[in-house]
Amino acid sequence: MFSAAILAGGRATRFGGRDKTAIVVEGQTILDRQLRILTPVAADVTVVRDDIVPGCGPLGGLHTALTRARHDIVFVLACDMPHVTAPLVSYLVSLSDGFDAVVPRTERGYHPLCAVYRRTCLPAVARRLAERELQMTALFADLRVREVGADELARLGDRDRLLANVNTPAELAALEAPQSHKL
Repeated sequence: MFSAAILAGGRATRFGGRDKTAIVVEGQTILDRQLRILTPVAADVTVVRDDIVPGCGPLGGLHTALTRARHDIVFVLACDMPHVTAPLVSYLVSLSDGFDAVVPRTERGYHPLCAVYRRTCLPAVARRLAERELQMTALFADLRVREVGADELARLGDRDRLLANVNTPAELAALEAPQSHKL
């Protein structure tokens, strides 16, 4: 069993301050899409809007998610990723034995906000928060991380679509473009 946490505490400055959870993609808000995917596979799903240690970005959100989760394993998802699938979530969770984190990594780098973390990460996260070392990927130096590569992800679907996020209006427009017109 595992918990899921949707991190929704950011300011969305690149999106004009809009609440990204309310952005509509293919007729449904991103939050509703994520809840529809996560609710059947996770034992509990929470939306993290207010961090225990405020002003620390995604690392603060991860800290809050791990602290408040009901289970040792937590799937963490950014609130601006509309195309994550249940098979992707289940696959990442299935790889978590023996690791503190399971994180997709493609040619664009790590995807730490579509990843699995164990509570064993909490001491390292808390230390980095206290020292104001807030870069998510720097945390991985302190953890046993299972990277999930691009080829592995491709078996679950179009990895660029699965891991796409909406940081700007242009990224939203690109996601909404018909698949046949994308390069």
